[in-house]
Amino acid sequence: MLQVGRAKQLERDTFYMGLARAVREGADCLGSSVGAVLVIDNRVVSTGFNGTPEGFPNCSDYGCVRCRDSDLHKSGRGAEASDPEHVSGRGLDRCICVHAEQNAILTAARFGIAVRGSTLYTTLSPCFGCLKESIQAGVRRIVFDEIYASPMSDPLRRQYSDLSDHLCGGDATRFEQLAS
Repeated sequence: MLQVGRAKQLERDTFYMGLARAVREGADCLGSSVGAVLVIDNRVVSTGFNGTPEGFPNCSDYGCVRCRDSDLHKSGRGAEASDPEHVSGRGLDRCICVHAEQNAILTAARFGIAVRGSTLYTTLSPCFGCLKESIQAGVRRIVFDEIYASPMSDPLRRQYSDLSDHLCGGDATRFEQLAS
């Protein structure tokens, strides 16, 4: 990865986050809309937004049971939900939707693009799963726009912090929120 000054890096971060915000427009989710962009050596190599797997109905067409149930809870119709755990921030492992960060990594893999050493720009800080998957895929840096406030126990919060610290390797600019 080319070394650039901090001011130039922040300028690039702002540019790529703008692309992630544009990519987010493709999301069709009843929950949140998230966009992600993977960049290597100042080149976009992949993008992704959250939504159902290819060939499945979108969330807005009730293609995801968890998102439908969560939407029912939000609108005060929780009694109609199929599972009481399907509320915002819970039951994420039972959601058919693929997260934006996952889609960006998987799309790169589909086209044979290695992501080791990349920077991931995402409009929402990565969930626990996306953070560990990004590390495992070789993402070197993550820049996010907004913080995803997910309820976590203290031990799980510590593990999330351990994962972000591992990604940082002592450099706080490798896991950071883009200043507005």
